[in-house]
Amino acid sequence: MNLLAKFDNLKSRLQALAEVGHNPFQIHFEAIHSATIGILDGRETMLFGTNNYLGLTFDPEAVEASCRAVREQGTGTTGSRVANGSYASHGALEAELATFFGRRHAMVFSTGYQANLGIISTLAGRGDHLILDADSHASIYDGARMGAAEVIRFRHNDPEDLAKRLKRLAGAEGGKLVVVEGIYSMLGDIAPLAELAQAAHENGAALLVDEAHSMGILGAHGRGLAEAVGVEDQVDFVVGTFSKSLGSVGGFCVSDAEDFDLLRLVCRPYMFTASLPPSVIASTRVALARLASDSGLRTRVMANAEHFYTGLHALGFQLGPDVSPVVAVTLETTELAVVFWNALLAAGVYLNLALPPATPTSRPLLRASVSAAHTPAQIDAAIDAYAQVGEQLGVLRVDGRVAAAYAG
Repeated sequence: MNLLAKFDNLKSRLQALAEVGHNPFQIHFEAIHSATIGILDGRETMLFGTNNYLGLTFDPEAVEASCRAVREQGTGTTGSRVANGSYASHGALEAELATFFGRRHAMVFSTGYQANLGIISTLAGRGDHLILDADSHASIYDGARMGAAEVIRFRHNDPEDLAKRLKRLAGAEGGKLVVVEGIYSMLGDIAPLAELAQAAHENGAALLVDEAHSMGILGAHGRGLAEAVGVEDQVDFVVGTFSKSLGSVGGFCVSDAEDFDLLRLVCRPYMFTASLPPSVIASTRVALARLASDSGLRTRVMANAEHFYTGLHALGFQLGPDVSPVVAVTLETTELAVVFWNALLAAGVYLNLALPPATPTSRPLLRASVSAAHTPAQIDAAIDAYAQVGEQLGVLRVDGRVAAAYAG
């Protein structure tokens, strides 16, 4: 019996991708020179698919702090905090996260995926009700599956549908937890969080907001969408990641909930996963301090996002509804998207190719992420590459110039 035979269809699809050009899921950079430049096939390639929103992966202070931590504390912790104990830096980072978000408690995980998996599955268990936005990230759905709560989906970014589904649970036993995201990772669209929070709390549900793609981007201090729309006091749990704006790896949850620290003893992904190494903790602490003190990073990334979004919109590409650092072009067919992605790569622009069924509209996406580290010249060059490839493939109509027409 071949246990991998169930994946034969996937194998065929990957082979078909490779026949067109590069396999988008097997890209290997020979070197990374900066937050925006990598070496692929021996030549410089602009990085527009990294989620490195604030460009802090090469921050000199963060790099030096990471190197110093390796020299002083070694390369890893070799176990979980429950089993092996915590390093002083783990507690320091948690205290700094709590202070940054204005919360009493914080808990650090080894990845952002594990933060969602652990917190959601622990908070909402058998007998509880978990109400999810239909376009939730895979880590949220996996947390729901692991926790065994009753799962109810509401229409994406639809407060009225959320309220309707919560009203149906009036009088039901068990807790109710609503989970939404700040900025959604595929199309870059922004949740109507004030209305969603109102619906949750009017119907007796706790609210968890995943600010993975909005931390460092939105809000006067970069705390995310809840800060930007003034509803932080209505959000019971904030989950986020270090692998976007903070340029490292890891995840967290912050909250004012009573007895929050009990989660450390009942949250299996936290209990049974090796804790983050000192080097990652060190660079993350520096990046968090930089995020908190340098509002110019948020200004630059949003200015770059608007520059890129406006440029692609002027060409007539179909984009998400909101300007954010996630700028995704929707195309009609997978075949066109694969060819388009390969042509952009040949033009020196790397971004993410997202294919159904992993996309919210069941259509393929050319998903780019903009960084504060991108220069205006790099963004202009990327826009020009889209225009040239779109013209070559017949996606854009040309009448002496690239016209604002989308023919996908």
